[in-house]
Amino acid sequence: MSNHETPMVRPKRKKVWVDYLVQFRWVWVIFLVLPMSLALYMFMYLDHVRSQRKSYKQLQNEHKKNVIKAIKRLKERNPSKDGLVCTARKPWVTVGMRNVDYKRAMRFELDLSSFRNILEIDHQRMIAICEPLVKMGQITRATVPMNLALAVVPELDDLTVGGLINGSGLEGSSHLFGLFSDIVVAYEIILADGRVVRATKDNEYSDLFYAIPWSQGTLGLLTCAEIKLIPIKEYMKLTYKPVQGNISDLTKGYIDSFAPEFGDTDSENVPDFVETLIYSPSEAVCMTGKYASKEEAKMNWTKINNIGWWFKPWFYQHAQRALKKGEFVEYIPTREYYHRHTRSFFWESKLILPFADQWWFRFLLGWTMPPKIPLLKVAQTEAMKNYYHDMHVLQDLLVPLYKVSDALEWAHREMEVYPIWVCPHKLYNHPYKTMVSPEPGFAQHRRQGDTKDAQMYTDIGLYYAPGSVLRGEVFDGSDAVRRMETWLIENHGFETQYAVSELSEKDFWRMFDGELYEKCRVKYGAVGNFMSVYYKSKKGRKTEKEVQEALEIPCRSANGLVHSYQ
Repeated sequence: MSNHETPMVRPKRKKVWVDYLVQFRWVWVIFLVLPMSLALYMFMYLDHVRSQRKSYKQLQNEHKKNVIKAIKRLKERNPSKDGLVCTARKPWVTVGMRNVDYKRAMRFELDLSSFRNILEIDHQRMIAICEPLVKMGQITRATVPMNLALAVVPELDDLTVGGLINGSGLEGSSHLFGLFSDIVVAYEIILADGRVVRATKDNEYSDLFYAIPWSQGTLGLLTCAEIKLIPIKEYMKLTYKPVQGNISDLTKGYIDSFAPEFGDTDSENVPDFVETLIYSPSEAVCMTGKYASKEEAKMNWTKINNIGWWFKPWFYQHAQRALKKGEFVEYIPTREYYHRHTRSFFWESKLILPFADQWWFRFLLGWTMPPKIPLLKVAQTEAMKNYYHDMHVLQDLLVPLYKVSDALEWAHREMEVYPIWVCPHKLYNHPYKTMVSPEPGFAQHRRQGDTKDAQMYTDIGLYYAPGSVLRGEVFDGSDAVRRMETWLIENHGFETQYAVSELSEKDFWRMFDGELYEKCRVKYGAVGNFMSVYYKSKKGRKTEKEVQEALEIPCRSANGLVHSYQ
């Protein structure tokens, strides 16, 4: 590696009491969080089973009643006294790390907790009609036995439809289908005035349709989404291919694993799923998957691997074996493959329970994994939250495919977080310029992976303690995030909105395009009723006074429009 890629050397950091609290958190996780997580899982599972026993007609009638109830509650609001509309969902319930200090300020709460059902699986139209709190584990449990799945299925069980639409979501199939929001056919939205509208890409609400993704629920209340289904097979034929060398070599191996030289993404040679795990600056494993029938898998029965069993090695550690074993192929049951990173939260569980990946723990208590993220959050002290803010990295960087090598070199030098999750995705050139759009003129360059209607991007997932923290050195998480955001803005990249951010309002609108969003805010009456997306996604620690003041200042976007909250 060249000198400019060497990680920054930092002075040693003196340990404080919170370091020991974090170091021994496994005690309360094992004896408190895991049992509660198991009970919560069983409760949710039984609730999903109860829901599945109802007919689609029953569920749709319940949905209509719940929409009417939400509209009635919305119309009870006095805008001059009750503050801005806010869901009644508790801050600790969410999976993401977004700051929810706005919920401490004056707000008008609206309970949407009943919107958690799959309303219909339409085989003719090949769509699933889902309410916003439907979870990925819930929907794969319903669709996979039918040999159907959403075109994009993010890995973690507890990620919700609404969160993936209003925030961002992608998976190993996103190099074919784009972001999670790109597979949505229609949205049902309650506007600020109580109207219920159905927005599609070609009806009178097409501008709203394209403005909803990444808007964090600040244009209206999402109550239902129609999502594209695809036919699937019972198994995923997964090929593990090790790559070694410098960062440029790892990047080339990753790109060549899925992106034809001239952008032919319809080729039979293009895999159904793509994922690369980078274990160090010199080692990676590229994985490509193709759907396979039960008959094909049985013909290769010695290669079947049921990775979903609780005693099995965590997936990222299993994949790492390719570095010593060499290239190999396995057949994994499709649903188990979809949720391959759930049990270990990718590799974050290694920090929470350092011994949970050992064979004896997996055999004895592996069936209790994973701990529920909301329960982990509610059990944290304020000091622990601040510790994670400063000493931990949880980020997804969306960067153009041709800049992946530069991004990896930057991440190694500035953050030194390993393993790294790398996953490609199409960024479509929509009829409207949305909050996240391809680089201007990308179609003329036609770089490797690009197509006429989309530029190929990559999600670089950084989830772990930086190398400097593991070595006991000083690390300034806020400063590192600010430098990361500056790099992304300069390279037409994007930061996902679930994570910790230090963006100022000016820089937020340099990273994201606010023109369509602001026009829809005005057109559909969100101004003065829903908070702005910048304020809602603003992270960092805020005092009560700062929260109150933020609700009183105007919302400014990149196009210069100014609209008062009140």
